[in-house]
Amino acid sequence: MNWAYVWAISILSIEIVIRIVALFVVPRNRRPTSGMAWLLAIFLLPIPGLILFLIIGSKRLPKKRELKQEAINKFVSGISEIDGGRLTTDPEDLQIGVLNAVELGSSLGAQPMLRGNRASMCIDYERSFAWMADAIRSAKRYVHIEFYILVHDASTDVIFQAMREARARGVEVRVLLDHISAVRNPGAKKTRETLDEIGAEWAYLLPVRPWRGEYQRPDLRNHRKLIVVDGRVGFMGSQNIVDSSYNKKSNIRRGLHWRDIMVRVEGPIVLGLEAVFQGDWYLETGEYLEHLNLPELTPSFPGTLDCQIVPSGPGYAAENNLQVFVSLLYTAQDRISITSPYFVPEGSIMNALRAATARGVEVELFVSETGDQAMVYHAQRSYYEELLQAGVRIWMFRPPYILHSKHFTVDRSVAVIGSSNMDQRSFGLNMEISMVVYGESFISDLDQVTEYYRDNSRELTIEEWSKQPLRSQLLDGLARLTSALQ
Repeated sequence: MNWAYVWAISILSIEIVIRIVALFVVPRNRRPTSGMAWLLAIFLLPIPGLILFLIIGSKRLPKKRELKQEAINKFVSGISEIDGGRLTTDPEDLQIGVLNAVELGSSLGAQPMLRGNRASMCIDYERSFAWMADAIRSAKRYVHIEFYILVHDASTDVIFQAMREARARGVEVRVLLDHISAVRNPGAKKTRETLDEIGAEWAYLLPVRPWRGEYQRPDLRNHRKLIVVDGRVGFMGSQNIVDSSYNKKSNIRRGLHWRDIMVRVEGPIVLGLEAVFQGDWYLETGEYLEHLNLPELTPSFPGTLDCQIVPSGPGYAAENNLQVFVSLLYTAQDRISITSPYFVPEGSIMNALRAATARGVEVELFVSETGDQAMVYHAQRSYYEELLQAGVRIWMFRPPYILHSKHFTVDRSVAVIGSSNMDQRSFGLNMEISMVVYGESFISDLDQVTEYYRDNSRELTIEEWSKQPLRSQLLDGLARLTSALQ
């Protein structure tokens, strides 16, 4: 018997079966672009494609985590009942389009819009660490810190020293950090040791440790960045707690540094940040912080801004951040300004932008001229021609900086800011936190930030883009295709 022949026939039969089964399984409840990308991968490389699909082909969380997430969603939405609803914004105070987006978000798991808030922002990377450390030093009861990347290095030492001082005064310090991110970034061991030495309670987010019974899709990330101090002061935005080079040799060799934005908030919206942290703490530790009852933390109304926290991720329905973003984009009458380091838009966003320019809305996009992640960078570039032809102005932030801020404004009344990129990962896979802000003063401040971006960027033209070499076009197209593998 020719065993080589038998082996070849067996492999061929298995590959045929895999392809046939994939036609029934892959497209189900999956957007067409993603389904086609997966089918192409499986048809070209059946066995490797199947293995990859089994590892990262489903966004479902383990059943135990899903049940916890359901409890968290109810807990978060319960903010509207605090103090008899006195904290929530009167619907009559909102423009109809904004009101529709806010109500849509609430129905999909976001919190209600809360009134009477104050917010300020910082785009100086190093100064923001000192800014957050000052707030931590003022803590009397507790400090809650949750970041995608949190590393103890020379730049972030001021944060860790502030935590140490807080603990020495008897303040409770709790810290959450993404597990996979912690493992793959330099300084993980030092960070763990420092947190233990400080006496902080801490846990990994979305840990992948099968030997401990902890496993979910390994490329899921908790991408949130937030701090809450005593339920009265909060921080959120795009900046991680790590040196602006991310301490990576490749970044240092290229001279790359990150530019970000963090927002300091006071008022009822701090309860929204607190609810997200407490929910994530319960999800990862199983501990419900009963002694930090949200109704007892009801703050005053120090400002005039109306704000809504939109937590999102695989545990929320129907890509809720995407739906809120698109709903707001369709309200634009005058202008849209978007800043996103990883802009790989879902079809509905592209349609919203094309519709905006078609009705005379001025649309601009701020991105980095250089990239730190090759596949995402090339996938993003694959959309430039469509955007330019639609009339979108593209501003590229000059090297050696990576513009990592994530926000957009619509007209002069509403903005969204937070951790969410405008890409399929942030809409479908990452746990993110965004804040919808209604108020002209905040938009004015954000306009000053985008003016700084513009002064440090150059505009990409359709004439320049048409001269892209063939190899770049090929790389961009392949990256665009693989970005749909979700």
